[in-house]
Formats: sequence, C-alpha cells, structure tokens
Amino acid sequence: MLFADRIEAGRLLAAELDHLRGRDVVVLGLPRGGVPVAAQVAEALGAPLDVSVVRKLGVPYQPEVGMGAIGEGGVRVVNRDVMHMAHVSNDELALVEDRERLELARRARRFRGNRPPVRIEGRTVIVVDDGVATGSTARAACRIARAGGAARVVLAVPVAPHDWAARLGDDADELVAVQTPRRLSSIGEWYADFTQTSDDEVIAYLTRTAGDGEVAVDAGSLRLDGQLTLPEQAVGIVVFAHGSGSSRHSPRNRFVATELNQAGLGTLLLDLLTEEEELDRDNVFDTGLLAARLTAATRWLRDRHDLPIGYFGASTGAAAALSAAAEAGSAVAAVVSRGGRPDLAARLPDVTAPTLLIVGGHDDLVLHLNRRAQAQLRCENRLHVVPGATHLFEEPGALRQVAGLACEWFTDHMAGLVTAG
Repeated sequence: MLFADRIEAGRLLAAELDHLRGRDVVVLGLPRGGVPVAAQVAEALGAPLDVSVVRKLGVPYQPEVGMGAIGEGGVRVVNRDVMHMAHVSNDELALVEDRERLELARRARRFRGNRPPVRIEGRTVIVVDDGVATGSTARAACRIARAGGAARVVLAVPVAPHDWAARLGDDADELVAVQTPRRLSSIGEWYADFTQTSDDEVIAYLTRTAGDGEVAVDAGSLRLDGQLTLPEQAVGIVVFAHGSGSSRHSPRNRFVATELNQAGLGTLLLDLLTEEEELDRDNVFDTGLLAARLTAATRWLRDRHDLPIGYFGASTGAAAALSAAAEAGSAVAAVVSRGGRPDLAARLPDVTAPTLLIVGGHDDLVLHLNRRAQAQLRCENRLHVVPGATHLFEEPGALRQVAGLACEWFTDHMAGLVTAG
C-alpha cells in the first residue's frame, strides 16, 4: 500500500484505532509530520489533539547518541547506562538539559501559543507519528507520556518495520500500524506526497482540535460536514470552497482560516461533496453543483448568524464561489480566490461582490486564465500576483502573504456592514 499523503494515512490509521472510540483518550502528534496524521485520528475518535514536544538529550561530544529525553512539565527520562558508557557527569547532563529545555519551551510556545497542554494524567494517550524507522523519537514520546501520568500509552503509526514490537514493545502498552513491511528503508517511500509539514500547518491543526466547532450543514437532502469557528465579536464569516482533491482538512486552507480567525473573522471550512461523490471526478469540476451546495450552506449560516458572509475559493472552489455570488440576491460581502479557476464560473459579469484574485507569479497558465476572467468582472475587483509563488504557494512566506491579503480584503468589506447594521 502506498499512502496518497498524511491525511489518507491518518484516516486509515484511525480505522485501526476504532476500538478506542468512546474512551478517555488524548491524541499526541509528533511535530511536524505526525501532526496531520494525528489530526485525522483525533477527529475520528472525537478526542482532543495536542503535540508531544520532546527533545533528545544528546551526549555532549556525540549529540546523535541519546542519553535521555525531556518533555513539558519538567518530565525527564535518563538512560544512566548510556551516561556511564559515555562518561557523562551529572553536571554535563544538567548543561545539556538546560539548553534543550530552552528549545523545548520555544517550540511549545510556537506550536501551542498561550494554550496550556492537554491534560494526560490518568488518560489513554495515543502517540502518533507519520511512521517509525528507528523509533527513537517515538520511544522518547511514549516514555514522556508515561512519566507524565498516562494510564495507558498507545503508539500508532501508518507504517513501521515488521519487528517493531520486539524493539518498542516495552515503551507502549499497545502498538498499532497500518503496514509493517519486512523491508523499510525510509518512511517517505510509503507516501506519494511526503511534502514537509510546516510549523504554520502544525499550528493550524492545533487550533482546531477534534470536535471543536464541528457542524453538519443541511443542503437539501444531504448533510455536509464542516468546521465552524467564530471568534468573539466577529465582523463576518468566511465560507471556504475547496478545490479539486481538497477538503476541510486542507492544511493550506486551515492555515488561512487560522489567520482570518486571529483577525476577528469567523470561518466555515466545508466539504461541498460527500466522500462517495468525490470518487467521481466529474463532480469535482461540476461548478454548478458546487455552487448550489455553497448557496445552501450560506442559507444555513444566515439562519443562525446575523453576520456578513464572504467566500474564499481555491482552484475549482473559486469558480463555485463566484458562481454562487452571481446568483440574484446572494448578498455576498466579498470573494477571495487563491490560485483559483474563475474562468470556470458561470455569469461572471453578474457578480456584484468585491472580488480579489490571488495568483502565484510562476503559475503561468492560471495567471493567464485569471486575467481573462478579470476582464469579465464588472464588480470592484483586483488581481494580486504573489512574486515567485507557484500554484500551491508552497514557497516560504507565500501562503502567509495570501492570508494577509485575504484578511485585509474581507475586513475592509465586512467591518462597515457590521457597523451599518
């Protein structure tokens, strides 16, 4: 089996852990790559999600050799045998620990902000990574969880060596893996997409813990899964229309949504298609169907919240957003397209919502299509090209620039509506 990406791997792993549903469980992802996997497990089990921030205590003159590990809350695990063989004194250990505690605290603040760690004492802790090769980090995380008072420790990964139970069985009460091949040279070879997870993506997952804001949106005879986040005194709500092959779990859209939340904007991350419908690729490009679902979600929101509503669309989702905004009486406050396909939208001249088109400077074809679509728009509009960015805005700082542009556009076109109301 080859996992498409960490999201799919997490869903398959969650199925293997279904026996823990309904128990007092905490899911801890190992930053960074383990967090997207852990997020799927936490959502499936209805469990809180957190990170296990662990730092290895390396031998001073040979730091790749671990003589222990530390975790948050002053937890420390020390291997005295390694210290003895390496002739490391207690004073030398203390110097290493002091240095690593500073880095541990920095990383914890970076990932978690001002939120306290999720309580693990007396609970079942599932430690999740995107795979185990040598297992040193996973072993340390399990020992840290045990030292922190976990009643039971489960180590769960999508892929691990066939003999991992013999190597790691003493560190966890239960080991769970989707695949245990006889030959495992690297974790990445088991993923079609093993793109490095960024700090920003980790933060986006952690700000949306499982069960927080989960909603079922009525769309005619269907109920669509979504995640609604409403900051205090929100000036509006932005509905995300995801692109082809994406969903409400998209780390890029989650990152943008988090930035919008911090700017005082509510967000609804919504799957416009059911899992069965996504199997038919024609549905992904059926902008009429997607726009109808978006309109239904907008109605659902307006029945519950008296706030301006905007659309954030990516790829084909941008076409759906503009098609929905073109409907008579849509009263959408603003639309933002990220690397979108507005050329696929119906009735572009009928869009009245102020529209911002954001395209990467190196995304030549999509940039050309956006320029053609912009020529058909009669509403207030702007095309912003992010220099050096490609279609997915994976370059350092590119996605943050997208988020900043979206925050400014939505805030400018929503705040006045709230005041006027």
